[in-house]
Amino acid sequence: MEIFQLENGKGLRARVSTFGATLLSLHAPDRDGSPGPVVLGFDDPSRYLEPHPHLGATVGRYANRIAGGRFDLDGRDVQLTRNEGPHHLHGGEAGFGRVEWVGRAEPGGVRLEYVSSDGEEGYPGRLHAEVTYRLTEANELRIDWRAHSSRSTVVNLTHHSYFNLRDGGTSPVLDHELQVNADAFTPVDARGIPTGELDPVEGTALDFREPRRLGERIESLVPERGGYDHNFALLAEGGLSWAARLRDPVSGRALEVRTTQPGLQLYTGNFLDGQPWPRWHGVCLETQHFPDSPNWLHFPSTRLEPGEEYAETVVYAFSVDGSG
Repeated sequence: MEIFQLENGKGLRARVSTFGATLLSLHAPDRDGSPGPVVLGFDDPSRYLEPHPHLGATVGRYANRIAGGRFDLDGRDVQLTRNEGPHHLHGGEAGFGRVEWVGRAEPGGVRLEYVSSDGEEGYPGRLHAEVTYRLTEANELRIDWRAHSSRSTVVNLTHHSYFNLRDGGTSPVLDHELQVNADAFTPVDARGIPTGELDPVEGTALDFREPRRLGERIESLVPERGGYDHNFALLAEGGLSWAARLRDPVSGRALEVRTTQPGLQLYTGNFLDGQPWPRWHGVCLETQHFPDSPNWLHFPSTRLEPGEEYAETVVYAFSVDGSG
């Protein structure tokens, strides 16, 4: 494992590991100008070699779930690793978050590369993947994903940090205010598999079209999903579009999310077990394609052909306000 230190000279700093192409830590200034942790992370980097809930990891080849771990590709049944009961989650038993990448420093950031062999976790094609982390002068963390495949395959990469803008995980995120640029979501069954429908958020606990506290309606979701664990269909405007805004009223920190991807998985750490963070002490804003897309032709396609480039971006832009 190699660790890269990134700083932008304006209070934003990060550490990135080659193991799992993982964001180990991220600090951003509060309204008083004092930098503090804004993501959950272990102090000891060796802890990332042990099982953990995808803290800061690059998730792939396919983020989120694929029903039965299978899909049809040109009439051929592709069977993936089943690592969440009968289903496939976050790329399989190891996925991209538990393999060693090769990293090299670049101006303002680090580029990491991994070559996934043909058949790894059941996926067809030899896939060359890249992820680049950069800190900008505008106090942004920018993540770019690129990939090429030797055969027809599916790809869906995301970033899996748990944000806590107040204190990096000491307190719950229930008082954080969230706004999401979506008027529809993909409903799922009890195992988190999409039904194939797109339902309106209006009148549901998923209506974040205006800023709302995460804790305002979370209890209503506990019986089904333990809290928020839902994919929103973003109102994309083409290119790098606004997806969400998260704000902590105590620290004054705000986080705007912009992405090229069509979906946003909102996850409130429902199954964090107190080792060391209890549930709801971090919130994931995972920009990605929809879960189980290979099995639903009307969902945005995740297919990648030889000679094509997979290219997606997310920007996490930090700012502060002056009021509590």
